[in-house]
Amino acid sequence: MSNVEIIPIEDKYIEGVLNVSILSFPITWSKESFEQELSNRYARYVVAVKDGVVVGFGGMWIIIDEAHITNIAVHPEFRGFGIGSMLVDALINICKIEGVTAATLEVRVSNFKAINLYKKFGFVEEGIRKSYYEDNKEDALIMWKRNFQL
Repeated sequence: MSNVEIIPIEDKYIEGVLNVSILSFPITWSKESFEQELSNRYARYVVAVKDGVVVGFGGMWIIIDEAHITNIAVHPEFRGFGIGSMLVDALINICKIEGVTAATLEVRVSNFKAINLYKKFGFVEEGIRKSYYEDNKEDALIMWKRNFQL
């Protein structure tokens, strides 16, 4: 999609991130949780912005040489235009720059679009977290990417 920028998060984007999160997840983080991520030295967040409006976001924690992707979401009206791929690519580039050797994430076992997106970027299925999601006790698929190259 043209005119979409992927940029580091700033506090002015928190309301937009919260809006996308509310529209994307059955249980969302609070505004305060997102605000706290701004000062979390382990957190790295990017936002997808189109015409000044947040249309997606992605975040992760980097601890030593591993990353844990915490959340990636795209506004429902902007799905299917490659913004999710742009967000994952941006996070992977941050990992490469910061010397990350492996990245992990959890994804609902029913979220086939997200699973296929992560596979496209080299994530592989390595396990299951039983009853991981609070809203419906759905299992989470644990995925890892262990092959980072500049």
